[in-house]
Amino acid sequence: MRTTVGIIGAGPAGLLLARLLHRAGIDSVVLESRDRAHVEQRQRAGVLEQGTVDALRAAGAGERMDREGLRHDGIELRFDGRRHRVDFPGRTGGRSVTVYAQTEVCKDLIALQLAEGGPLLFEAEALGVEGAESDRPRVRFRRQGTEDELECRYVVGCDGFWGVARKAFPASVTRVFERSYPYAWLGILADVAPSHDELVYARHDRGFALLSLRSPSVSRLYLQVPAATRAEEWTDDRTWTELESRFETRDGWTLRRGPVTQKSVTPMRSFVHEPMRHGRLFLAGDAAHIVPPTGAKGLNLAVGDAITLARALAYEKETDSAALLDAYSATCLRRVWQAERFSYDLTTLLHRAPGATAFDARLQLARLERIASSRAAETDLAEAYTGLWA
Repeated sequence: MRTTVGIIGAGPAGLLLARLLHRAGIDSVVLESRDRAHVEQRQRAGVLEQGTVDALRAAGAGERMDREGLRHDGIELRFDGRRHRVDFPGRTGGRSVTVYAQTEVCKDLIALQLAEGGPLLFEAEALGVEGAESDRPRVRFRRQGTEDELECRYVVGCDGFWGVARKAFPASVTRVFERSYPYAWLGILADVAPSHDELVYARHDRGFALLSLRSPSVSRLYLQVPAATRAEEWTDDRTWTELESRFETRDGWTLRRGPVTQKSVTPMRSFVHEPMRHGRLFLAGDAAHIVPPTGAKGLNLAVGDAITLARALAYEKETDSAALLDAYSATCLRRVWQAERFSYDLTTLLHRAPGATAFDARLQLARLERIASSRAAETDLAEAYTGLWA
């Protein structure tokens, strides 16, 4: 098989890249190791920055998002029994975020790719990338029990943290920066209407909690738990009771309970691989960077990578100049490190670290007081949350 751009992975980065390349007249083939049902059902992030929303609309993938997605014009911070709302449009010149699950983004992009785009091969497991420094790199893959090769002009690894693309980077050019956190998130999906119409981020002496949603009738909630926690250690009643404690306010706000349909534990880590390009091999999304979920940046960073690379490839086609391709890694990493900073800051602001002292707790409260009382501090939070590349 031959194509111009071989894309490994049918997550948001790979699917959006394929869509943008198709619209630019550049052919591609997408290889995805799992079947279509798995890709369309795996639960991931659900908060889209303003720039991501705009990009999906521009790519022709915004119709259902605009119809079913939930626009949010702010978030609520809770601390010391108090509630403080951050007004996004008022602090950013009109920007907002949209709650629309990654599963739905993937469904929309898959439907478009199958109807209009190049080949999208499910259950095609990439085995390795060869010849990244040559003019025709190759992706070895296995499909229906048979091994084959996809010969490309460029290869893009959108295959996540555990994928094969990053392994093709020589150790001599690779730098890795990472941090593991001593806590995790216990997340639940519940068939109950959300208890608040915007996301609620709660800092509590017992640990962090997040109130989110998937739809007007489905709530998504998270609790900070120790890193080694197993989901089965938490009964539904224990989970709801702890959530109620951490979300408690002085004004008598109450949390709605409902049947829990899913429960899982998400580890917390920060990770950046530099560079994001080697020869004709590029990395995008989780293959190159991981952020803790607190700042809702993972999906949005993947979209930013896809847009940056699509522009660079289209520019090369139009001008025969590789200037934007040569700048791809540096361009993306500037945004990535700002997202890492924001996600780290928000995580350490709201989570209680093991062994935290009374001094540490008072510093967290002082930082939250600063956001609640300073227009400049609140604006900084709103601008980062609604989009680092909008």
